[in-house]
Amino acid sequence: MIDLAENYRNVNDRIRAAEVDAGREPGSVQLVAVGKIHPASLIRGLAACGQRAFAENFVQEAIGKQQELEDLQIEWHFIGSIQSNKTRQIASNFSWVHSVDRFKIAVRLNEQRPTDFSPLNICLQLNLQEEETKSGLSAKSALELLDQVRNFERIRVRGFMIVPKPVSDPLEQRAIFAEVKHLLEQANGLGHTLDTLSMGMTDDLEQAVAEGATHVRIGTALFGPRPLK
Repeated sequence: MIDLAENYRNVNDRIRAAEVDAGREPGSVQLVAVGKIHPASLIRGLAACGQRAFAENFVQEAIGKQQELEDLQIEWHFIGSIQSNKTRQIASNFSWVHSVDRFKIAVRLNEQRPTDFSPLNICLQLNLQEEETKSGLSAKSALELLDQVRNFERIRVRGFMIVPKPVSDPLEQRAIFAEVKHLLEQANGLGHTLDTLSMGMTDDLEQAVAEGATHVRIGTALFGPRPLK
């Protein structure tokens, strides 16, 4: 049996300790709980512990959970790959999208965000290590996309997201996160107002926080290993 309350305490303790070690302001890092594949009952249980922000990778799975949990005050984040035919559902059912990596997707999200909703918060997904199996933008392409969407009214670009290669060396983990932080600083130096670094998961959250992460996306440490889909 999973002890959600204990897992939640442990993860939050790790985040708070990482903030202290990095000299960060207490509470400056937000926990985003990743419910991918896990049942809605576990999300309900974690929400009862006080967690508010939850992320999903698959649109249909997410919408099913949203319907089942509509009585809860949850902030929904989408972190999966985005297909063009899913943008309307994403634009209408999430507060955050962390995985925008193409101009076409940004356009569709902007056009399809309901006008009575607040602007959709988005992060541009990076692939600075040029992994063929992962989506994401190079640094140059990310800066170009920022300029292309600068005046969009229904989306608000908040920053960058990355899923780096898994490595065990903490210094290697920090190095890629430092690149993302540098890119955000570079973008802001060009006149943008980015404030979000979505980076860090169960195995590397401390290194991400040390390099400025504002949102850490945690699944396994909260919910345990994912069940088979």
